[in-house]
Amino acid sequence: MKTPLSVLIIEDDALMRLGCVQALKFAGLPVQAFEHAEAALPHLAPGFPGVVVTDMRLPGIDGMEVIRRCQQLDPTLPVLVITGHGDITMAVEAMRTGAYDFVTKPFQPELLVEVVQRALDKRALTLEVHSLQHRLAQLEGVEGKLIGISPQMERVRRLVREVADSPVDVMIRGETGAGKELVAQALHQLSRRRSHPFVALNCGGLPESLLDSELFGHEAGAFTGAHKRRVGKIEHAHGGTLFLDELESMPVNVQIKLLRVLQERVIERLGSNAQTPVDCRIVAATKDDLLARAKAQTFRADLYYRLNVVVIDLPPLRERREDIPLLLEHFLLLGASRYQRPVPEVSAAELHRLMAHDWPGNVRELRNAADCMVLGVAKDGAPDATGDLGPTAPRSLADAVDDFERSLIASEWHRHGGSLARTAEALNTPKTTLHGKLRRYGLMK
Repeated sequence: MKTPLSVLIIEDDALMRLGCVQALKFAGLPVQAFEHAEAALPHLAPGFPGVVVTDMRLPGIDGMEVIRRCQQLDPTLPVLVITGHGDITMAVEAMRTGAYDFVTKPFQPELLVEVVQRALDKRALTLEVHSLQHRLAQLEGVEGKLIGISPQMERVRRLVREVADSPVDVMIRGETGAGKELVAQALHQLSRRRSHPFVALNCGGLPESLLDSELFGHEAGAFTGAHKRRVGKIEHAHGGTLFLDELESMPVNVQIKLLRVLQERVIERLGSNAQTPVDCRIVAATKDDLLARAKAQTFRADLYYRLNVVVIDLPPLRERREDIPLLLEHFLLLGASRYQRPVPEVSAAELHRLMAHDWPGNVRELRNAADCMVLGVAKDGAPDATGDLGPTAPRSLADAVDDFERSLIASEWHRHGGSLARTAEALNTPKTTLHGKLRRYGLMK
């Protein structure tokens, strides 16, 4: 349960102060009331979980000074002011100074409650966003990029750490949406190249003529429309990392030129005979079996073997279902921060449905589902927060039970920091039984 937000009232008129307190308490809102600002201000701090209501005319520190001090303390803290009927000009000045809203005396209790509730809703959202930003900032390094508690993801992270700072080129294999670019970014950020550019190019998104120019650049007049020299992606990535996605779609003529770059580390811009040295690491990604393509002569075998030195296989989401709860939490945090919405609660039934889905779109599809949950909409317009996930592939009962048991144990194991005793207690399971299941599912290192 979240701590309810409170209202801090500064009002020197005893009857007015009592009326405000009673109205807000009747509405179920926690209230602190003070006769003057000098007593109230020490109770405020950055991130104060509530709002301030102050009269404008006070002995000592007046309402305008309260607004100024609250702005200095926490610019996002809502301050509501109470003014007399003849003090509208002062109220307007208070709004310019940073007040959230104002009410004029005399006012109905319902009006005060309404304005305070709006301010509290705004404050709750602001604090939630700040909390999200703090939690997201804690996700650093490879664990923040490649999220998961499954043995498969641990192997991926371990391999990334081992090769990140070496000059070797890397091939990443995985289905669409599995997170291949995130692996490439992790390789870059963990290397000494991190201060230089990370340049990404989708080889399937451009026709051959444009892909050639995008990769190698061109000189002015190299072709119709080439009015000035253009630096290609390879040259732009000098000192850094070049990520080539959907490598399988690269035309054979461009493959030949890329092979030369890999072997000699020089490029020639279109329309030029000059060779330009380049120092960039190549990280290539594919969703296809390039060896099979090489045997079918639709992909150059020499390029395949040149890149097939370090290979990182990224598992699809359906093969690491125990990672779904952690990934979902991460994407809900991102979505709530992006859309300025609170993080929605996920029911057990919703989580079970997400765990049972086969996720043909992998991590990208899960992120889209999380965004729908944050926005409270479904893809078909229905109020189903997870959207229309579609039918799942038939699975045996034994497989479904194993997947669920593994994901449940993995989630609790992670939540309790790898403590056998605490995890066994949380699952109400003997430690010997839990130990066997941890070994069976590959969760215990």
